[in-house]
Amino acid sequence: MSTAITEQTADAEHVDPDQTAAVRAFNRNYTRVIGVLHEHLVDTDFSLTEARILFELAQLNTSDTIDSIDLRQRLELDPGYLSRILTRFEGAGLVECRRSDADARRRQVRLSESGRTVFADLNERSSRAAAGLLAEHPATDRARLVEAMHTIERILGGHTEPVRIREPRPGDYGWIIARNAALYAAEYGWDGSYETLVARIVTDFLETHDPHVERAWIAESDGERLGAVFCMRDDEHTARLRLLLVEPGARGRGVGGALVDHCLEFATAAGYRDMVLWTNDVLSSARRIYQRAGFELVESEPHHSFGHDLTGQTWRRTLR
Repeated sequence: MSTAITEQTADAEHVDPDQTAAVRAFNRNYTRVIGVLHEHLVDTDFSLTEARILFELAQLNTSDTIDSIDLRQRLELDPGYLSRILTRFEGAGLVECRRSDADARRRQVRLSESGRTVFADLNERSSRAAAGLLAEHPATDRARLVEAMHTIERILGGHTEPVRIREPRPGDYGWIIARNAALYAAEYGWDGSYETLVARIVTDFLETHDPHVERAWIAESDGERLGAVFCMRDDEHTARLRLLLVEPGARGRGVGGALVDHCLEFATAAGYRDMVLWTNDVLSSARRIYQRAGFELVESEPHHSFGHDLTGQTWRRTLR
């Protein structure tokens, strides 16, 4: 047994059995719903694997070819299985195969004109089938479904787009309140008075803020919200950074630093001379972000808030 497989097996032993069962149940239901268990795909003569091969070949320009070995590795197929499918496709006039000029043992493959016509029909049938599946559900559920699919793809496929910082859209402010309340309750045991405070801060901002000197931002990647921050007016010369939030799964990706940098850049452009913030000493990750951004601790004071004895801290930074 290889080292990789041994390590994977050892890691699997630490996975919650209920989570394993949930993944297996999802797979069984998902393959039934989309018709993978059927012998043929979307009422054609092609299996799922055959359709996947046609899809890969259709992505090539009409004059380009792909090495059969590269195709096999890309799709992780057994060499003999792929060879039999390509031979059958060639006999049906769907693909054109020729020996490689560099190595006669290798085959170069591309779709024929007939193959492209067949693929176009298969692609249209698949699109109609997917649209029909979605049409059975309300628009809000369709959006949630697609977002959940993106989440699965990101986690299992490891594909992550760069973090981008944008201004809030409808629904984001409610998310900021909910996530602050949930995260601080889960991680620090803070009670409902913290949610009340966050809701009051956000409400006041929405009702009274001047966008020329006050602003909020959302950090996002792959359509998923990763964090948020506010820049608010303290007085004519001082801006206040408030409600910095970074989702646990996004920590270590520079999200907090990017949000703070946006606050600093905006406050400087808006004409403020200083920026201040108030936090608590238990929020060590946030304090490290502030220190890296050039903030200095100027005051500490014990207080009892959110159901706990805490030490509040004021941090300040001069703006250029």
